[in-house]
Parts: sequence; structure tokens; C-alpha cells
Amino acid sequence: MSASLTTHLQVAETSQFVYAPPDAARSARRILVKPNLGYPVGPPVTVSMEVLRRVLLGLRQVSPQAELLIVEGVCSPVAFEKIMAKNGLYDLLDQGIQVLDADTLDMVEYPNRATTPARFKSMWAPQILQEVDCRISVGAFKRTTLKGEFLISASLKNLYGLFPRARYKARSNSSRGQLHRPSVPLVLQDVYFTIGHLFDGAVVDCDQKFVSRDWKPDRGEAIPVGKVIWGNDLLTVDRAACEVAGEAIAPYLTAIQELR
Repeated sequence: MSASLTTHLQVAETSQFVYAPPDAARSARRILVKPNLGYPVGPPVTVSMEVLRRVLLGLRQVSPQAELLIVEGVCSPVAFEKIMAKNGLYDLLDQGIQVLDADTLDMVEYPNRATTPARFKSMWAPQILQEVDCRISVGAFKRTTLKGEFLISASLKNLYGLFPRARYKARSNSSRGQLHRPSVPLVLQDVYFTIGHLFDGAVVDCDQKFVSRDWKPDRGEAIPVGKVIWGNDLLTVDRAACEVAGEAIAPYLTAIQELR
């Protein structure tokens, strides 16, 4: 599968970040924003409200009449509404913005466009991804360790929150354990080729990077970086985020790029 995508990439100091949305956002009627807010913990485990506010402002400036849909699926026993309130999301809303719990939405099956799927020939995700004009992933930058290997979470891994827990749970009802088998890097290939390729833009909040000593994505150390990275291609943005954060390029990004 070859890519004909012309990529655009920008990096700014967090204090100077002014979001320039992708072309798909201009004059869009409905825009879906998927922020990393799945835990009842503040930045850098989740995206900062200031970065998200600037993303929403940038979208409003190019498409003032658009309906903005903030869609997230939590990964915690804590209720969706409580997590969104704790993270401060409701303070950002205006009349044209809705907050939707991904787990409550109608789901449809998305075919895997990869020639050889890693595990899933198709994946179930919200139908609303097909019903909007523009889709933006706003991820936090995190490094965890899983099965002795480092794992980078940024704009692509952020999409895990869109998959229904009822279908992809394993031992815990509050997480998506099926998406960790046989490994997250392999499943991320399927994530990209089912729904990731639909996304028109990505933002990575790298004001601080989060580093965990183990697999836990909500317990670890915050290290200042002071940057925001954004563009129209998830893989390009995530690669740049790794470089900006002083981390090795996540191998799954290279593998997906080669498949693409």
C-alpha cells in the first residue's frame, strides 16, 4: 500500500502554540476531536486543557459554524463524566461543542486495509467516524515499558480509546486487554489500517513527557520538554514527537510506514 499523502508538520514552544488545522477542517460542518483524557489524572498522563483549548480555538477560526464533537473512551473504573470533570474538559465547552462517551456510541465494523493484518481483519469503532468531515487526534506523549520493551504513546496510540470496551475487554472490564495481544505494537498496525488512516490531523502535547517505569500509563515521572507538535499525518507527527522528546523512534511507526 503506497502513500500519496503530502505531509505538513509544525513544532512550537508550548507558550507559542497556535493551532493551524488541516485543510479538511476548513468549512467543515462536523469535526471530531479525540483527546487523550481516558484517566482521572492530569497532564502529562492526559493532554492539558490549555493545549486542547488552543486546538478548539484553531478549529473555530477556520470553521466557525462547525459542530465540534469531543469523543473519548475512558480506561478506568471511574465513570466517564467524573473523569471529564476532573480533567477540566467541561470548562472548555460552548454551545457548539458536544462531549461524547465513545463506549455509548453506535459501532460499525471497519475493514483492515493492510495487505496482511497483524491480528484483526476488521475492527469495531464508532460509526460517527464516517459521519464527520474532519477527524483530529490530540495525544499526550508517554513512554511505558511492556514485556521488557519500551512503548511510545502519542497520537496513534491515543485512538485505542475509540474502541468499545465491551468488545475488546479481557480480564478487566475497564480496559481493552484484547488490544494488547499479541502485542500493542502489532495491534497498532491494525488500528492504523482500520481507523487511523481516516484521521486528517494529529496534535501531540509534549509540554511534558510522561515516563513510567513499567506498563502503567498513569503512574510515573513528568519530564519538561516544552513543545507541541502537530500536522496532518499521525505517523509523521508521532515520529517528530519522539525526536523532540529525545526518545528513540517507536519501531511500530517505521513498520506501519513501510506497510503504507
